[in-house]
Amino acid sequence: MAMRTERRRDNQQWLLDHMVKTTGRMINFAYDYRAVPPEAKSYAMIPRVMEKHARHTETIARAAAAAGHRLTAAELFWRASEEYREGQHAIFEDDNAEKIYLHGKELECFERVMELAPRPIERVEIPFEGNYLQGVLHLLPGRPKAPTVLFIPGMDMTKEALLDPLHHPFTERGLNCLHIDGPGQGTSNIRKIRVTHDNYRRAGAAAIDWLVTRPEVEVEKIGVSGFSFGSYWGMEIAGFDKRVKAIATAAACYGPKRAIFEQASPRFKQVFMYMAGIHDEDEFDRMADKMTLDAVAPLVACPSLQVVGEYDPLAPLDEVLAVYEKVPRPRELWVVENDFHVPRNIENFGGTFFYGCLADWLNDALAGRKAAGLDRIVLVRQKEGPGPYDEPIADVHLPGRYGTRSSGPSGAQRGPAGIKD
Repeated sequence: MAMRTERRRDNQQWLLDHMVKTTGRMINFAYDYRAVPPEAKSYAMIPRVMEKHARHTETIARAAAAAGHRLTAAELFWRASEEYREGQHAIFEDDNAEKIYLHGKELECFERVMELAPRPIERVEIPFEGNYLQGVLHLLPGRPKAPTVLFIPGMDMTKEALLDPLHHPFTERGLNCLHIDGPGQGTSNIRKIRVTHDNYRRAGAAAIDWLVTRPEVEVEKIGVSGFSFGSYWGMEIAGFDKRVKAIATAAACYGPKRAIFEQASPRFKQVFMYMAGIHDEDEFDRMADKMTLDAVAPLVACPSLQVVGEYDPLAPLDEVLAVYEKVPRPRELWVVENDFHVPRNIENFGGTFFYGCLADWLNDALAGRKAAGLDRIVLVRQKEGPGPYDEPIADVHLPGRYGTRSSGPSGAQRGPAGIKD
């Protein structure tokens, strides 16, 4: 008897293969830049194609280190680590030898980054429910006591990813930063620490328990940041742990998970079922239905910033607005005009790595510079205006975003007989 596919969306594999070949992307297809090189003609090719690129980059890095060129070597080792990360992420299977090898190479290359970096970076182990979560702690030069941010990666990320360890936007602005592989992510995948609908909030609490023991941490100035699915988990952590004094998250996954698991790339559901250790799709759907912020958002007791792309396919704007309205003041929402799920290095923020703006916002919030009544929605325009420093708008919809109130259909629209229901 022929085997059925594990997930209904596995039947779309041919389409995902086509998108990999033609766009170089597995997710977030609205963007034009490639995530994997042209040699990858199908999804299955990604791990070995990325391994070849990563191995070449690593070889150059080792040569640079041998020549005494520390910063160049560190930059190359981080690039190699990222290439290995992308390769291992395409495999969603326990005990897979290629995944274990590629993930191990990611850690190995990042170890060299930590050795060569111009400021302290530590790999740490955080006790959690009979096991350990692995983290990476970025510290200020000289290790002074300072405000500290817990950074929550997205489901396609690991603790080593995305925030440049050599030019870290948080540490460069005076903030220590702890990145973790929470349940289902990175090293936790290898250790089979599964994600459930409610254990990431406990992982966050465990990370804060660990942080407050560190002499470099100002325990009354702990913030949270997160990206993509980390925006959801970050808000959960802030809602349940009052030690969090500010939260700023981006690439919204705040609302219901229908869009990400049923309408976007099938990779999201494939990978998240693996992260959860669930092989029955109906069981997974029941878990996903519980993953909302409706009950959690009202519990957030600190200044909060949410950032969403105007056309984010994983978090429709109206669903994000519904969550925002449940969050107590002080609160702020940046709607990134004409953008999708990844609002970084785009012209709305002047082409900069926009995490600097998040770090600035967190610094202000942790310093008590957010008024208690703050309720500010900003349209971060694409080709005009002062970005997130723009004046707030009353409504993100047309015509309200231009300060015009709708009075309903005009006389010409209503016609002689009016509009009848």
